[in-house]
Amino acid sequence: MPSIPSANADLALLNSLWRDDVSRQVLPNGLTLLVRPDPRATLASVQVWVKTGSIHESGQLGAGLSHYLEHMLFKGTTRRTGRDLSTTVQAHGGYINAYTTFDRTVYYIDIPAEHMALAVDVLGDMVLHSTLPADEVRKEKDVILREIAMGQDEPDHRLAETLFATAFREHPYAHPIIGHRDVFSAVTRKDILAYYHARYVPNNLVVVVVGDVNVDAVRAAVDQHFGAVPRARLAPVFVPEEQRQLAPRQVHCFEKVELSRAGLAWQIPGLIHPDTPALDVLAMILGAGDSSVLWQQIREKAGLVHSIDATCWNPGSTGLIFVSFTSDPDKREAATTAIGQELVRLLRRGFTVAQIRKAVRQLVVGEINTRKTMSGQASRLGIAEVVVGDLHFSQNYFKRLTALQPRDLKRVMRQYIIPEGSTCVSLNPAKTPGSSPVVAAQNAGPRSDFELINFPNGTRLLLQPDHSLPNIHLRVCCLGGPSYEASDRRGATALLATLLTKDTKGASAASVARKIEEVGGSFYPFSGNNTFGLALEVLPPDMDRAWGVLSDALLQPAFRPVTVAMEREAQLASIKEANDSVVSLGGKILRKKFFGLHPFAIDAQGEEQGLGAVTPVDLIKLYRRLLRAGNVVLVVAGDFSPAKVKVAARKLLMRVPAGKVEIERKTLTVPSEIGKFIEIQPRQQAVVYEAYPAPSLLASDFCVGEVMDELFSGMSSRLFERVRDELGLAYFVRSARIIGLDTAMFYFYAGTAPGSENAVLREIAREIKRVTGGGVEPEELQRCQIRLKAAHRMSMQTNSSRAMQAGLNMLYGQPLNDWKNYDSRIDQVSLGDLAKFARTYFRPGLRTQLTVRP
Repeated sequence: MPSIPSANADLALLNSLWRDDVSRQVLPNGLTLLVRPDPRATLASVQVWVKTGSIHESGQLGAGLSHYLEHMLFKGTTRRTGRDLSTTVQAHGGYINAYTTFDRTVYYIDIPAEHMALAVDVLGDMVLHSTLPADEVRKEKDVILREIAMGQDEPDHRLAETLFATAFREHPYAHPIIGHRDVFSAVTRKDILAYYHARYVPNNLVVVVVGDVNVDAVRAAVDQHFGAVPRARLAPVFVPEEQRQLAPRQVHCFEKVELSRAGLAWQIPGLIHPDTPALDVLAMILGAGDSSVLWQQIREKAGLVHSIDATCWNPGSTGLIFVSFTSDPDKREAATTAIGQELVRLLRRGFTVAQIRKAVRQLVVGEINTRKTMSGQASRLGIAEVVVGDLHFSQNYFKRLTALQPRDLKRVMRQYIIPEGSTCVSLNPAKTPGSSPVVAAQNAGPRSDFELINFPNGTRLLLQPDHSLPNIHLRVCCLGGPSYEASDRRGATALLATLLTKDTKGASAASVARKIEEVGGSFYPFSGNNTFGLALEVLPPDMDRAWGVLSDALLQPAFRPVTVAMEREAQLASIKEANDSVVSLGGKILRKKFFGLHPFAIDAQGEEQGLGAVTPVDLIKLYRRLLRAGNVVLVVAGDFSPAKVKVAARKLLMRVPAGKVEIERKTLTVPSEIGKFIEIQPRQQAVVYEAYPAPSLLASDFCVGEVMDELFSGMSSRLFERVRDELGLAYFVRSARIIGLDTAMFYFYAGTAPGSENAVLREIAREIKRVTGGGVEPEELQRCQIRLKAAHRMSMQTNSSRAMQAGLNMLYGQPLNDWKNYDSRIDQVSLGDLAKFARTYFRPGLRTQLTVRP
């Protein structure tokens, strides 16, 4: 097995990326501009970072002013209405959105590079010239109140809020970014205006642009749309420091959930502290990946948890290193104890150089992965400038990282991971006893087509070299999923995919994980309605290692009973975890009513009864049936030598047993249950669903369905504007599809307040009637087409997404490089096609309607 490359080799890889020029300029009004030209794709990401977040709300901490204002900036400016903002961007193929954190608010547009100046114009208009209309302030308050309620319906969200409120007593991190409901409810338009005028000034902004752009052209656009606003007074904001914790803290809550979720945290210093590299590596060793210490000891050996990981979070002057896990309720306390014991043993034993090298390699890979997309690069630059204050932080950080020794990790562990500094929180099922709360890159230009190599046994190899990043993605794609499973063993394909990444006949699951994770690689399964497979990603020097791991996974899986039992329980736990989300649970109920006896009635993860019955023998039979040469497509995309890959791939693929797997043809033209249904669940919010038959993936009108889905989704859709913006009835409303090779479901769903369900459903019916009657306007269709084509262009930036698309095309009998035809097929969709689609599919006699409410 090849050894892990040295730290110097890792730094050499990163140095080739750090040589990329970044232009940093400060305008006369104090605005900072960062530009990184990158011609790998004709895209641009334009981002405006406002150096203000929830911790900067001073006398109104806990009001959620930053988040409220983020919403309001989409409601209109002195030059544009709220609708104009989103429709203008989408009409040019762009995607616009924003997010708020504790310390910043970021507005961004990802767009074809030729429209960079328009993105700068729109963002400048929003950030500096918003009007905050009074009627919109009132309506958006109702929307955010529903967002707060929806968050309280999500167990993971509640656990995170509890953790931060318990770990922090003085620092504003104790308050949720969105605000406390009662405090937020009292916010007035005057409050928001005052905050806007105080914090949204040029000398508190950073504009970041990355993509196929010219620095001078970007500067001219920013001068035009941001430069005319003068520098303003910017009062410093006092952010209190968190005092050192002197005693353990615990909060355990008992509610209506199916699994226990828990978090163990310790206070640590901020991002720029000299100990940060050691703390990051410590977190990686503890809980990053299947070969990590806690995963192996607490999950694999002790069997106390379904999932466990560790994270180092410290964006400001203070932070947390924390361990989170899910478990059965009766194992939560034992798991917490076992974690503490393992930490003590680890401190006593110390760390190895190999563990540190593995963690460093993982962090190196993470740094490289940020370069995959324009938006990822822009975000990295924004963090360096706004959060750290040093564009060269990454270089200095990795130099310190590669100099770490085992003694450094023991020192920080002894200093920070201490009993008196611990915080333990958990969320448990109400039936639990005692249920009282307790307080060298190069520009490769346009990418080539995928090349197809057919091997004599029927396996197929697809290749697309791309030398723009030191990254290689391998993906094995096979037909599989619900249609290929026994009706009483649903979820077996997903479990099979997981088991292929675990034990082999010559290596344990831990050894397999270690081989990939110690070089910063990733190895994971995927499964869906129609396919399953494996994906493996490494740096170019680790290609030989990748071939060995992939070969053993495909040809020598062990299906050891103990591993099968453990992964089956983990998959069952994920099903229970999903059921704790009202949106996910409602979606599952909808599927069953709509699809009835069709395999799609249950999603690819399966359901508890069928999955719980799956045995190693079942998996072996399914493996032997599906892992046949005619059903195996291997795709390789990235920085590799085609000649070498062809030799290695032939050696692997020719060992796959001969045979074919035919596409399972199981159609459904009429929903199993038609009518209106109500499901009562103990939640704060209601969710409504409305489902209809739809064209399958291989149907001639599939692309009409693509456009239709876009028409009903997004901030500029008429449905969103009417239901959310005009009437304030829902926090989210959109459409989605469940797609098979021979059948599909098109559905609408919306989160609303109890009592408003029928009003939302009436608006959905109103919009369907408009489309059916030919009421879609030409500019609406054009905007959808432009947006879909741009989104497709953006989705094809990474090796992994291109590999997946090519592999699926091959399995489904589509042209290998069919991605090149996507734009023309979308452009062929007409207004008449949309009306015909609606008349054909959106018929009341084919409608399944579901309301999930308290």
